[in-house]
Amino acid sequence: MKTPLISAKELQALLVEENNIIILDASPATNVSGLSTNLEDLQIKGARKFNIKANFSDASSNFPNTIPSAKQFQEEARKLGINKNSKIVVYDNLGIYTSPRVWWLFNTFGHNNVTVLDGGLPEWVAQDLPTEQAAKKRIPLGNFIAHQKEFAVVNFSMVKENTESNTALVVDARSAGRFNGTEPEPREDLASGSIPGSINLPFTDVLEDGKFKSKEELEVILEPILAEDKPLVFSCGSGLTACVILLASKLVDDTKDTSVYDGSWTEWVQLYEEELEEEVELEDDVSLDEVNETKAAEEEIVQESISDNEDFNAEELDKEEEE
Repeated sequence: MKTPLISAKELQALLVEENNIIILDASPATNVSGLSTNLEDLQIKGARKFNIKANFSDASSNFPNTIPSAKQFQEEARKLGINKNSKIVVYDNLGIYTSPRVWWLFNTFGHNNVTVLDGGLPEWVAQDLPTEQAAKKRIPLGNFIAHQKEFAVVNFSMVKENTESNTALVVDARSAGRFNGTEPEPREDLASGSIPGSINLPFTDVLEDGKFKSKEELEVILEPILAEDKPLVFSCGSGLTACVILLASKLVDDTKDTSVYDGSWTEWVQLYEEELEEEVELEDDVSLDEVNETKAAEEEIVQESISDNEDFNAEELDKEEEE
């Protein structure tokens, strides 16, 4: 499958033609974007549940949806019966929301034979195609092998360095209000705002009715970004919707160097604030040291003055005794 997108009708035909297709349901239990669905307990017939939070995220991380290790991803993919030669189609029940994250994860771990169902489950249902009630399935282990691609993921220190070097363009998929700091973040106690030097492209701008806009429309939207002679780093709140606009960019230009800031704004704002606090504490410590050094110097001057006075008084006393 050469394209990162497949339509409902194309998938229907593919299922008739081939028997090596694995359909993954990446529907989220909840979301912070205010999206809703009435298809919670429904899935495409034969689909297997791909649980991003429970199975395909690093549970030891302090930040949500953190990319797992290659070992964890490989083990969990094998549990879903995924093989090295599997052709994977992924969807979610919100149209386009979490499915691009799964597409990106497989590409990042070296499996390019993966595509996203455009419009997801709502489009499949609208086409009156076969569905079933979601249920656990007994699946034979697959032989999938994961090899993480270098530079597909960037971290806090790399993004912080980029605020000074400006070698890459950071594109933020959150809403304009969250990016500009005029609306609160959905995660409690998290300030809104943006990474210095980043630009905003809300993920909803590349979608229409739960599907990606046409290539022609995307070209207009993405032209200012793709025209930059720089690698692109995609960010959002926690690394999910960043993958939506990354996939949109690939629909227009699949040659551009792209990566995801996996920790995204949730990590950035917390680690950046911690660094600022450490710098303030360090400055306070330095200031305290300077105060202590000044006091010590002043005390030394006083002691020298007292000593000089004592010597002077002793000399005067000796003179008086001589007289």
